[in-house]
Amino acid sequence: MITSDEGDGDVQALWLSDGPATEDLWTRTHAEHTRSGLWPLLLDALDPNDGEFRPWGSGEVFPERMSSPASHDPTDLLARWWATYMAVDENDDMLDTDKRLAVTAPFGHTWPGLASGREVATNPDELAAEFAQAFLADHPQTRLGLVAAASGAEALTAAGWDGPCNYDNDTAKFSAVVRDWECRFGARVVAVGFSTLHLSITAPPVDEREALLVAAEHFAFCPDNVWQGSRPYTLAAYAERIAGAHRWDFWWD
Repeated sequence: MITSDEGDGDVQALWLSDGPATEDLWTRTHAEHTRSGLWPLLLDALDPNDGEFRPWGSGEVFPERMSSPASHDPTDLLARWWATYMAVDENDDMLDTDKRLAVTAPFGHTWPGLASGREVATNPDELAAEFAQAFLADHPQTRLGLVAAASGAEALTAAGWDGPCNYDNDTAKFSAVVRDWECRFGARVVAVGFSTLHLSITAPPVDEREALLVAAEHFAFCPDNVWQGSRPYTLAAYAERIAGAHRWDFWWD
């Protein structure tokens, strides 16, 4: 059992496997979720070879700090984050503003609103199992975490994951958005790292307009995906990469 390294250690965050996870172990625990109430997460570490398996094994998880995902509206969160990243600071010069507008074109300063959800034709849990298999093949030192939570989105908060803390240290806000993506796109939380998040996506955007709107949501949710992603650093280029993609990966600096 992993507890937070803050306080008296009485807040239980998750159960962590002693050794690397296997596809069979993830599949069995995922299938048992309805009965057990434990959501399985594939957990990656900042440095799997350092012995601490941060943040999980080192107790750098903070469930006691988090609010409830149910107390946050995902639409309001994304709009507010967008406005924050697009706000003109008194120290900005014209070049800074122009660069920012170039990144978020064609939307500019204006939050474009949510993308429409798409009908889920494939079983989201089957697709999540395929993604888990691929993730384990690429990350063989991944461990299994079990979190008492109703869904993968809520497991992020219940586990006290703090990956996006450089932007907002209340993970419940990010859980609220992911929970909305579970409904609109058949998203499933499969793997989590020190500051990374990996989702399987059953019904991704397919046309240019849909993909641009989803790219805007991703920028508001995790601006580093666009600001520090593969060049060119624009929503349009990012939208091309996620159109039709059945996995979404996020990284916060």
